[in-house]
Amino acid sequence: MADHLEASVTLPSDPASVSAARSYVVGTLAEWGLPSDTDVADTVRLIVSELATNAVQHTFGQSPTFTVDIALDRDEHLRIGVTDSHPRFPKRLPAAVQQDNGRGMVIIRWLTAECGGKLRVRPTREGGKTVSIELPWSIPAEPVTAGQPEP
Repeated sequence: MADHLEASVTLPSDPASVSAARSYVVGTLAEWGLPSDTDVADTVRLIVSELATNAVQHTFGQSPTFTVDIALDRDEHLRIGVTDSHPRFPKRLPAAVQQDNGRGMVIIRWLTAECGGKLRVRPTREGGKTVSIELPWSIPAEPVTAGQPEP
């Protein structure tokens, strides 16, 4: 595999784009060697869903698009970032029994930490922000088919 791989897609800030972002990332990672039916792919799928949902819901119509960037460095680190043009950084909201939303960043932070990764939020030059995660990259071994010995 190459020392560095990158991919990017820009989508409209529309609820339908959350699914498109998820599919794009999982499809790209499958091309890079991560099967889409693994626990890691499921974790990435959920993280991307939360990042994209935040970009759509919490920009209050002030970011017409959001961009999803993926980078894989030397088969060691996977970075996924979602950039929008709204200047407000995400805030951790207090947990409330009746709360229907506001837990996205908590979920992202927890899943990222569980995988041994990092979460970062940084401003862009244009006045928006990028919320990104970095995870250790490891491709799971091929599944063993029932009845066949391991190599």
